[in-house]
Amino acid sequence: MQVHYTLASFLDDRLGGNGSKKAANALRAALAEGKFVEYHQVLYAHQPDEAVDGFTDEFLLKLASRVEGLRGPGFDAAVRTMQYQGFVAASEKAYEDSSASAIGTPTLELSGVELPEFDRGYLAYYTG
Repeated sequence: MQVHYTLASFLDDRLGGNGSKKAANALRAALAEGKFVEYHQVLYAHQPDEAVDGFTDEFLLKLASRVEGLRGPGFDAAVRTMQYQGFVAASEKAYEDSSASAIGTPTLELSGVELPEFDRGYLAYYTG
């Protein structure tokens, strides 16, 4: 099984701010360090209210400290400089072009079939 994440940052355009883009950038930086899954779990568990632009550099780095071996000069610089801006824009475009943009997030498809009962925490149920 392969799991493909499409990271969306649409909240920034709808509500203002840039926290969603910063979070997507930080997740891409975590991927470069081999810590995407662990960091994604931490971010998902500690996401600020959608109406608050809470994913600041400081908050993202603080949460990264909870993932063993993630923090370091390369990761920290990637977060602070938005090193993966191109990835963030391409991922948002992929989201906008997908069925998920009409359905909502999170969305899970298995073999091209949307699982409408999917909600937080069910990925483990379907993949476990």
